Amino acid sequence: MSGTVTAVSSNGEYSFTKPNRDSITLLTGLGVEGDVHAGVTVKHRSRVAQDPTQPNLRQVHLIHEELFAEVGTEGFKVLPGDLGENITTRGIDLLALPVGTLLRIGDEAVLEVTGLRNPCLQIDHFQNGLLKQVVGRDEAGNIIRKAGVMSVVREGGTVRPGDLVQAELPAEPHRPLDRV
Repeated sequence: MSGTVTAVSSNGEYSFTKPNRDSITLLTGLGVEGDVHAGVTVKHRSRVAQDPTQPNLRQVHLIHEELFAEVGTEGFKVLPGDLGENITTRGIDLLALPVGTLLRIGDEAVLEVTGLRNPCLQIDHFQNGLLKQVVGRDEAGNIIRKAGVMSVVREGGTVRPGDLVQAELPAEPHRPLDRV
């Protein structure tokens, strides 16, 4: 299973969106160099308030570009970086990956998928009604989260638009993604 990086984004300040960059540097065990969410322990404000010593399982946020087209059919305009992701991809079904999948990106970087992004009300502050587009329920009433996956950096390196993303699945049995 493989895909392509279409955009990379980072922000050194707390903000919902992240500006696109020519490249980002992933730091082993930390996240995106210069990004406000980089670190060994949690950096998301709500999680810091709960317990600032929790491990940071949300170092790098990836989202699939196909989601932008999907919400576009409902009248929303979303571009890379708008939902706070660091890496935007195309052609790889991020949401179908199991926990522990390794994503090899470009020549050096390796991310380990830790779980699903749990989108919050800030998405509706960005565009009213968008939250219902990225979180819903299936026929059985189970919650479906579509706002991308979270990961940790196992091997650092530079990531650029156009880089190949290759998924390496963990040993079975696979554990499905859940929110982190």
